[in-house]
Amino acid sequence: MKLRTEDILAKFSKDSSHPYEVRRIALLLFDELSRKVKEMPPQDRKILESAALLHDIGYYIEAKSHNKHSRRIILENGLDEFSPHDTKLVACIARFHRGSLPDKEKHDFYAEFEKKDRKRIKRLAGILRVADGLDGSHLSAIKKISVNYDGENNIIEIYLTPETPEFRPDVTAAIRKRDLLEIGFKSQSVLKFSDL
Repeated sequence: MKLRTEDILAKFSKDSSHPYEVRRIALLLFDELSRKVKEMPPQDRKILESAALLHDIGYYIEAKSHNKHSRRIILENGLDEFSPHDTKLVACIARFHRGSLPDKEKHDFYAEFEKKDRKRIKRLAGILRVADGLDGSHLSAIKKISVNYDGENNIIEIYLTPETPEFRPDVTAAIRKRDLLEIGFKSQSVLKFSDL
């Protein structure tokens, strides 16, 4: 019997707040990027939401390679609200929230997808990587995100509004993890704190 995303999260997650905060940030980023850079379908938003909630469930098995374990747990349990194909997308996006970038020469499970799905995976996993990096401290310190797209220079500017004006969270992890977002959207990206 397949489980729903929330059921899998409840069964395998050891963290009560981080998955929800990563989901919130990922969806803020998705909505802004979809409006201002590249329109993405509503189904991609649902897939990203599930992957964001489940990205760390692999910790249930072990911390090392937890992203690979997350993929395996999703595939083994299935997702009741998704087709088998979309379940595989969720699993693949969760897998690439950290670690190596998707490569069809090195990752057979990624190579099995058609080109259009590989593009979706890169975009959605790129968003998830940045969202995960923005809550790297598990402090829920980002209140709002807005995006400005400089189409002429192909630069995505991501403006962050901190939860508390006096405290600017460390976004080094998000900066380090933005590479897949840039590949997925074929743009450079800059993370900035908005003027309060």
